[in-house]
Amino acid sequence: MSFASLGLAEPLLRAVAEAGYVAPTPIQLQAIPAVLTGGDLLAGAQTGTGKTAGFTLPLLHRLAAAPAALDKSGRRAIRALILTPTRELAAQVEESVRFYGKYLPLRSMVMFGGVGMVPQIEALQRGVDILVATPGRLLDHHQQRNLDLSQVQYFVLDEADRMLDMGFIHDIRRVLAILPPQKQSLLFSATFSDDIKALAERLLNRPQVIEVARRNATADTIDQFVYPVDRDRKKDLLVHLIDSKQWNQVLVFTRMKHAANRLAEHLNKHGITAMAIHGNKSQGARTRALSDFKSGDLRVLVATDIAARGIDIDQLPHVVNYELPNVPEDYVHRIGRTGRAGAEGEALSLVCVDEEGFLASIEKMIKRTLPRVTVQGYEPDPHATAQPIQMGRRVLYGGARNEGSGGGGGGGSGRGPSQGQRGGGGGQSAGNRHHGHAGGGGAKPAAGSRPYRAAPRGKSGHER
Repeated sequence: MSFASLGLAEPLLRAVAEAGYVAPTPIQLQAIPAVLTGGDLLAGAQTGTGKTAGFTLPLLHRLAAAPAALDKSGRRAIRALILTPTRELAAQVEESVRFYGKYLPLRSMVMFGGVGMVPQIEALQRGVDILVATPGRLLDHHQQRNLDLSQVQYFVLDEADRMLDMGFIHDIRRVLAILPPQKQSLLFSATFSDDIKALAERLLNRPQVIEVARRNATADTIDQFVYPVDRDRKKDLLVHLIDSKQWNQVLVFTRMKHAANRLAEHLNKHGITAMAIHGNKSQGARTRALSDFKSGDLRVLVATDIAARGIDIDQLPHVVNYELPNVPEDYVHRIGRTGRAGAEGEALSLVCVDEEGFLASIEKMIKRTLPRVTVQGYEPDPHATAQPIQMGRRVLYGGARNEGSGGGGGGGSGRGPSQGQRGGGGGQSAGNRHHGHAGGGGAKPAAGSRPYRAAPRGKSGHER
């Protein structure tokens, strides 16, 4: 089926053709007609499947088909509001709006924190049809009476699962209280949790529900591997992998900002160009780092989970979990930066004894056991015991669970790694201490370790 068969306007089809897209993705096939009919929508799909085009294209079609609305001052009024959790994602979505809508007489702008408000106020005063914003800065402008949302006809909540993870639920409620009650509302999410369904019940009116992939699934185009290693050898192993495999574009994830900074410094000292992006970096620094990474001038981009939302790079070959996330759903978001739109990708996780409980939770959620790869010279100490993980004021215990904590029983990945020994399916590779994950046989934690305790899904820092 083609984009033309979905009923989109000719200017949109021209822009889509210029982007090189021939056939809609599964989420686009279902979401575009649903949005065009005018009803509310709850849509869940894996990252990299084209969710953004799934709502921007039909919104642009509907907005272009109606005359522009005017505010009290005779300027264009905001008719569509798209809310995203992070600055990078907001910029990415607004870029898509501008690209797909470049042959339409519509105006859009992006609004987020970390930059001055004056240019945003000036853009609002010129008149805007489509506003893409993060919640904090949107509410700042509303409190200062810089914008009028009384004529919003379309409201999109993008990456809603991340909104909840970041503690934005109260801001979302404040935004909803400002918006007109009669509007078309769309909720898009990379994962489809019970919390998302509860939010949808409050936000949406008899929505059509689309779930392209099973809940919290990872893309089949991504090869996933676990590299067991001691905590103090992770940096050296990462340098070894990047150099020996001659990787030229690698996205690396850490849990904390200071860890991202230290890792980027270590890589640069070893001749590997790297930069870190996180919430403490200025917006200009984050934009430059992302631009250099996309262009290939930067080999490694080290990112925290929050900063990585909105990173959309065609054919990104490698994602590395330098540290496993303590929230299992974040694993899906992280590795979803590769293997996008049907392309192949590789996701590696460097796992020490402190993180075995995190790994068990991830494998249980994705319903598969990830193959282990032990690299010669970097074998983990079989006698190592788990230590608590400090995350700000929180202390997490990610060591091995108690007896019987094995993950799901899926098989290994399709293509093997280029080095090391691989253990997948029901077997275990040499040096694999992740007992209870490969074949269902439970194992007690190492002496001195603490049982794994799941982290609360509360605030992880607002992106204003």
